[in-house]
Amino acid sequence: MSVYEIETNTRAVPLGSVATLRIVNLVERVCDAYVAWRNVRATERALAKLSESQLNDIGLRRAHISAVAMDLARR
Repeated sequence: MSVYEIETNTRAVPLGSVATLRIVNLVERVCDAYVAWRNVRATERALAKLSESQLNDIGLRRAHISAVAMDLARR
């Protein structure tokens, strides 16, 4: 029967680094959400400026503008 030694190459992280990482990740998610919201608003504004005939040409109705903008933001 053989005994294998498993060598671990891990070190303890400095105190506070996990909390710092979580804060940085939170700020990053907030910034990403803000950018996505701005993109949705810009798309809604651009589509809202189109006439009914222009919206019909691209297969949209005015009532669907918000849904289309949200769908495009998710892609």
